[in-house]
Amino acid sequence: MKFFCSFLLGACLAAGALQAQESARPSAGKTDSNNGAAQSAATTAQDTPNNKEYKIGPQDVLRIDVWKEPEITRAVPVRPDGKITLPLLNDIQAAGLTPMELAQVIRDGLKKYINEPKVAVSVEEINSRRIYVTGAVTRPGAFALLPNMTVLQALTSAGGFTQFARIKNIYVLRMEGEKQLKLQFNYKEVISGKKSTDNIQLLAGDTIVVP
Repeated sequence: MKFFCSFLLGACLAAGALQAQESARPSAGKTDSNNGAAQSAATTAQDTPNNKEYKIGPQDVLRIDVWKEPEITRAVPVRPDGKITLPLLNDIQAAGLTPMELAQVIRDGLKKYINEPKVAVSVEEINSRRIYVTGAVTRPGAFALLPNMTVLQALTSAGGFTQFARIKNIYVLRMEGEKQLKLQFNYKEVISGKKSTDNIQLLAGDTIVVP
């Protein structure tokens, strides 16, 4: 009896040690999931309007924060001419600059009136980066250009096609300098995988025409 109890106790201890080792061992699936989430977060961070690459455009709405200066701190729209208006500084060119560059311009301008001004600029609304869908779609109009947005995604945003849409003859109009390009898009061949290369990433100002 004593031998059996000792044997049983040893088996339990061995099982417990094995379970502890398995718990401590990292799961490949969990590691991949965590890495994927981290990569996704990094991609999202790069795609946000307030990263170092984003260029402010007309009709964007900016948030100007000047530390301890509530009369200057405000949300301002970028006018069609690319400028914003702020107290003390009047008109400032904003379009074409990144938020950090514009913050530096405002900071330099305020130094005449404020000792060591602390300025932060962020983009509250992206209205300058738009694409357009027109023709035989359910909801034609202007749409915000999302990161890596494709023709198919834009057509989905427009609610799909109307009854008599000629989905084989869709095209994208794009300006390159003073030249207008016409890029063909055959919906049936794209979704079947025959011409997946036609499902291009859109650029700001592109117009999708559905005859």
